[in-house]
Amino acid sequence: MAMTAGVGISKNRDSREAGAEACQRALDRAGGRADMLIAFASSHFDQNALVDGINSAGGGAPLVGCSDAGEITNEGPATESVAVMAIQADSARFYPSVGPNVSGGARLAGQVAARAAAEAAKEKGDTLRAFVMFPDVLTGNGADAVRGVLDALGEHFPVVGGAPGDNFLFEKTYEYINGEVVSGAVGGLGLAGNFAIGVGVRHGWIPIGIPMTVTKADGAVLKEINGKPAITIYEEYFGEKAEELRSEPLARMAITYPLGLKIPEYEDEYLIRDPISVDAAGAITCAAEIPVGSEIRLMIGSKEKAVAAAEDAAHKMMNDFAAVGSRPACLLMFNCIAREKLFAQDAQDEIDAVMKIVGRHVPLLGFYTYGEQAPLGGEVHNLEKCNPRFYNETIVLFGIGEPGA
Repeated sequence: MAMTAGVGISKNRDSREAGAEACQRALDRAGGRADMLIAFASSHFDQNALVDGINSAGGGAPLVGCSDAGEITNEGPATESVAVMAIQADSARFYPSVGPNVSGGARLAGQVAARAAAEAAKEKGDTLRAFVMFPDVLTGNGADAVRGVLDALGEHFPVVGGAPGDNFLFEKTYEYINGEVVSGAVGGLGLAGNFAIGVGVRHGWIPIGIPMTVTKADGAVLKEINGKPAITIYEEYFGEKAEELRSEPLARMAITYPLGLKIPEYEDEYLIRDPISVDAAGAITCAAEIPVGSEIRLMIGSKEKAVAAAEDAAHKMMNDFAAVGSRPACLLMFNCIAREKLFAQDAQDEIDAVMKIVGRHVPLLGFYTYGEQAPLGGEVHNLEKCNPRFYNETIVLFGIGEPGA
């Protein structure tokens, strides 16, 4: 029941050669073959040529992945590169899937991706135990995509993932499914078989100011808070006028001062919502929805709190493995691009903090995302309390290992 993995990275300027190099290096470190390939890459590559290169070296192994806003491996953060993980797992089976046309309905796209993986598993006599998703959030609601997956798999099914990126351009992202490159879709990977998993999820931001109520909103557009234009939550705290917080200034401020959406059933727990821009009427467009009637707070973060949150996430994930007498054979990290911007030149510190706890020898693959998905609190063992959500400015860790004793 051995499980092994290897990670390779390439910065070759030729897209096809970059994909082939990264894949071959991953295979070499995984023992020469793979049952599953996972790839995250800069959007500056020719995406079709890149995936063709990965597949040319992959020996027919299935492939999932996406474009990103930066790559993460054991070597640290990277840009303008492609990183590939090769996994050998005798007791685990992998079922790639895709849900197209997020713009036509993100919830439906999530349903299609999840059902396709579940049906493929069923045809082989398998039942899915976990699902990894890569939802495009530039063309649809990421929270709805999560709801769609849960519609198909069950409301307490273990789901993790990250929203693809495009180097912080916010124009177009790409999802990889075997030999195909798509855009505006939900990429998926169903996992079945006998294996151990662990999940850690934390953000590290803390509330400041007083609680406020959302009185008018439309999806991800936050229009009014306490009956006033939404931008007043920043004006009243910082003394800034709305015209001084247009677009880029607000986005920069939100890296340290995002919004926190209170989760009623969880004491002192907030989902982070990332403000992107403000319009002439003072409405704030966020990276994910904030429903009418929600309690929100202004949040504050720092590099120190972000590192502490990453450490907490790593300890939680490792506790999941310890509970079943196992250890992670490989690790996926989904980390918000806003956290990378917060760290600036010190992004390595967060990765080092995680790997010190997990073990520097454990193969790591991840990317900087436009949103993250995971169960609240990382709960995956008590399924009645497993409640996946869509996050911003959060780190999600997903470890896979051999079955416990």
